[in-house]
Amino acid sequence: MLTNLIDLFISFFKIGSFSFGGAYSLLPLIEREAVANHHWITNDEFLHVLGMVEVFPGAISIKYATYIGFKVAGIPGAVIANLGNLIMPAGIIMIASYLLTNFGKNEWVMKGFNGIKYAVIGMVAALIYQYAERNFGDIRGIIIMIIGFALIFFFKLHPAYVVIIAAAFALIIL
Repeated sequence: MLTNLIDLFISFFKIGSFSFGGAYSLLPLIEREAVANHHWITNDEFLHVLGMVEVFPGAISIKYATYIGFKVAGIPGAVIANLGNLIMPAGIIMIASYLLTNFGKNEWVMKGFNGIKYAVIGMVAALIYQYAERNFGDIRGIIIMIIGFALIFFFKLHPAYVVIIAAAFALIIL
């Protein structure tokens, strides 16, 4: 049990330490740790949890840490995974707040933040490609992906509504 708790803490500490750019940027990190490295969940389970975490409010990383931590080691696992997940971002945001407050007009600071932003876009694009590639055999799934994209991109619909619409549509066609 102690080994599981230590592994959970270290894995989610790494995820929290490199989760630049928001929720979706850390999905490849979570997948690597939880699916590839530790086999705590399968690829399919990762996608199911992703669908589940989209429905409920709150940060994606917290919901994944809670789900995986609880699955691996019960309530202590959920608590430890979340602690690991939150320590570094809290420290980083304090440092970033200091830098922006005191050096926000500095060209090097702004270039650094912009570099992170562009790397995050690349990471999210890679994740989208990987999941699309795995699921392009199912025309009904492709239809749901296209509808979801159109509802957000063209109609600016809130993602929560898109998730609800996709779930209802899937009940009909899948």
